[in-house]
Amino acid sequence: MQITVNEVGGLTRKLKIVLPKEEVNKELDAEFQKVKKDANIKGFRRGKVPRHILEKTYGQQVRAEVAEKLVQATYFDAIEKEKLDVVAHPEIKEPVFEDDGSFSYEAEVDTRPQFELNKYKGLEIEKQEIFVTDEEIDSEVERLRKEIAPLRNIEDRAAQVSDIAIVDFDGFHDGEQMKEVHGENVNVDIGTGHHGQEFENGLVGMKKGEESSVEVNFTADSPNPMMAGKKIEFKINVKDIKERVLPDLDDEFAKDVGKEFDTLTALRDNVREKILAEKEQARSGDLLDKIMQKLVEANEFEVPARLVQYEINEYIKQTEETLKRGGLTLESAGVNRAEAEERYRDTAVKRVRGDFILKKIAEMEDIKVLDEDMNNGFARIAKQYNMTVPEVQGYFKSRDDMLPFIGELLNEKILNFLSEESTFIEVAAEQEEKPSESKAEKAVDNIENQEKSGE
Repeated sequence: MQITVNEVGGLTRKLKIVLPKEEVNKELDAEFQKVKKDANIKGFRRGKVPRHILEKTYGQQVRAEVAEKLVQATYFDAIEKEKLDVVAHPEIKEPVFEDDGSFSYEAEVDTRPQFELNKYKGLEIEKQEIFVTDEEIDSEVERLRKEIAPLRNIEDRAAQVSDIAIVDFDGFHDGEQMKEVHGENVNVDIGTGHHGQEFENGLVGMKKGEESSVEVNFTADSPNPMMAGKKIEFKINVKDIKERVLPDLDDEFAKDVGKEFDTLTALRDNVREKILAEKEQARSGDLLDKIMQKLVEANEFEVPARLVQYEINEYIKQTEETLKRGGLTLESAGVNRAEAEERYRDTAVKRVRGDFILKKIAEMEDIKVLDEDMNNGFARIAKQYNMTVPEVQGYFKSRDDMLPFIGELLNEKILNFLSEESTFIEVAAEQEEKPSESKAEKAVDNIENQEKSGE
């Protein structure tokens, strides 16, 4: 086997592998013998078809199968012989049966980046203080109040804010009906903004059985790409109106929320604890993000292009799956695939670089996933999805199924180590500016919000 290695650029290498005539002929002869046993060609007995006839009929098929076998049989040997630390799958190019009887192919591969790890212990990370306001508690208590309130049909008055209207609607643009903008028996909680303030405001004053139309001007950056930048006329039929019979804010209300609450004060204390726990969990995730951001900024090195492209492809795939649940495609959502890929590229590079950094830290600190970690991981999934541990374990049937799970546990363990080794500086809470979203992100958020609200 003759191997030539050329540097394409950065971490990419191109291997030209040539196999000698003797080795190639041996594989071709073996494959033609297999074909000969079962070949059914008119004028020849089974097993007696001459080679030159087999060549004409099955030559292309045989060579394709032999080429695949030769690549599989020699690629890893070539990588090992050249001592290349390869990541991701190779791109096999130009497999050719040469005129002199030899066989050659090219394998383009990405190699693992080599880098010196900068400081990763004792990182100084700003940690925002967290607290729960009375307004936040009031808002959650009011949500619980609405949640347990029985609904009463309204027959003698028009819809108003805080009512629930059950409606059918169709959307029209420039007089043409939009097939995708249609709803039947849709529950609209007036005043929440879940269906847009203009749409909901248009329902105020309508009575059960009435039909009307509401014009809504959607801005160019509307989260629903199907309506962005358009004036939509909604023809609405109000089929029913319900009002909530809100309970008084007293101890009896607290008991209705949960038997464990004897008083309204006890309920409010519990709400405070839950909100605080949610904020602490969110802050923990934010702190880990800040640790990773510092590590990535402090360790600049090139990463394999194929791993970056894999991350981008996964992002696009997830976006497409979410849009599909909303009846959309990238195109119908007004998303240019190439632009979406380019927008996500920087994030993909950072994710890949971060993964190499974490794995390097694991090597240096001898951090490994132990049986105890695996068992704790299984138990956590079981609790989250109300399953037994054996049921969870049943989903991991092969090593390929286990590898992503093990990778997540390892990264979690490394990040916990880094968190313990970091110095956190308490700072006053301040409102962070939300980064701008792409069309794809807005469309995905819109669909996911609708799914969460069950609408």
